[in-house]
Amino acid sequence: MTNTSQDRILEVKTLWHYYGNTPALRGIDLEARRGEFVTLLGPSGSGKSTLLRILAGLELPTDVNVMTLDGQDVSNIPANRRNVSTVFQHYGLFPHLNVRENVEYGLRARKVPAADRRERALKMLEQVQLSDFAERPIARLSGGQKQRVAIARSLVLEPVILLLDEPLGALDEKLRIDMQVELLELQRRLEMTFIYVTHSQEEALTMSDRILLMNDGDIVQTGTPEDMFDRPNSRFSASFMGVENLFDAKVVAVSDAGLTVEVNGASIEGVWTGASLPSVGETICCGFRSERVQIADDSTTSMNSLEGKLTSHIYKGKYLDLTYQTALGPIRMRSWQSHAAPTETARIAWHKDQTILCPKS
Repeated sequence: MTNTSQDRILEVKTLWHYYGNTPALRGIDLEARRGEFVTLLGPSGSGKSTLLRILAGLELPTDVNVMTLDGQDVSNIPANRRNVSTVFQHYGLFPHLNVRENVEYGLRARKVPAADRRERALKMLEQVQLSDFAERPIARLSGGQKQRVAIARSLVLEPVILLLDEPLGALDEKLRIDMQVELLELQRRLEMTFIYVTHSQEEALTMSDRILLMNDGDIVQTGTPEDMFDRPNSRFSASFMGVENLFDAKVVAVSDAGLTVEVNGASIEGVWTGASLPSVGETICCGFRSERVQIADDSTTSMNSLEGKLTSHIYKGKYLDLTYQTALGPIRMRSWQSHAAPTETARIAWHKDQTILCPKS
């Protein structure tokens, strides 16, 4: 999809933010389209929540060249004058108000007439599947229901963007997975732009149209979930996106078909995922996912392969995590035959086009 100026609901160019002399955000550029689910992903301290607070107007940036929302310059406009709403991990619901009254709260603050705000609140509760809970006290709701009330309270104000700061962090694992699906379905149904902050790659991969991976106050990679999962552009991106097998490698040959590298004396072929191609002799990173590793057979002759000796196996229910000692070093393999006895010595293999070669940094 071409990102035209009419599609674009948010644009930020060269945003810097400091706490004292310490830069929290370093020249950030980002944009979001109408109806897009964008995720800010990264470790704690990467700057993602600071960026979200600035987008919400809860903090003003130290310096920014462009910051527009729906075509309006908002670089110096505070939160109460921006047409955005924010949902936080701790929902901030009022315990003395029932569900409907909580959803109506922002409308009441805007002096919307009682009958109108009641009608709008009930319609929004229907959207989040809480119509039958309108008069229920907040204390009698589950964690997932409270989260939906907080979302309804934000959406009833009809923002052009909904900002969500780790809203699933307080939920247990099963409910968190269920709520990922509910949030995505709601966003698709409303065709609204969501900007979502999380440190969980699973959440980002499940829900996003586009992921912005942050580290040390900068956006280090942007792409679709498929891009981020299969083509990380640096060792940091690969590690954060869950590539378990990572090694330093020296470039031996560069061609249109791919790169050949040497890792601890072993020759490995793979695909370059960085920007400009490296030079022969340069040290780069070689990586591949444990779930892409398999026991070699006659069909794997064109794959990277090495002899390995089993050093550990951990039962994870649906799968086994195995570690084989090889010429590269220890290689992790994920076997979905969780009840099969692992092979003590084996030739293990993985596809060359699933071997990531990227910059070390």
